[in-house]
Amino acid sequence: MEAAFAELVARYGPEGRSGVDPAARFLIAVADGTAVACGALQPVDAVTAEVKRMYVRPSHRGLGAARALLKALESMAADAGYARVRLTTGIRQPEAIALYESSGYARIPAYRKYADEPASRSYGKDVVR
Repeated sequence: MEAAFAELVARYGPEGRSGVDPAARFLIAVADGTAVACGALQPVDAVTAEVKRMYVRPSHRGLGAARALLKALESMAADAGYARVRLTTGIRQPEAIALYESSGYARIPAYRKYADEPASRSYGKDVVR
């Protein structure tokens, strides 16, 4: 998480560092005994969960870890009974935008603290069991 926060702060400044709900559930991808990627699923309401803190170490980018992790988070959401997943990323993360759009996420109106943040992009996707 420290590496993820450091990258966000480098791209967006100190406001890039924000917390995650204690109810969030994390998944960690491990290769050769080393954590190489992480992501969390945070409850929003009875039908919606939010993907948070997607991160892949630079040495493992482009190898499919992010896509596999995103699919696993979507499956976790569906298994928990959520019908929809949403997320927000920033315009300074074109690789994340490309991942989400190629994974079937569609732009949605910005929400919560992102509503007045022009550097953010919010996405949503229906998930099924």
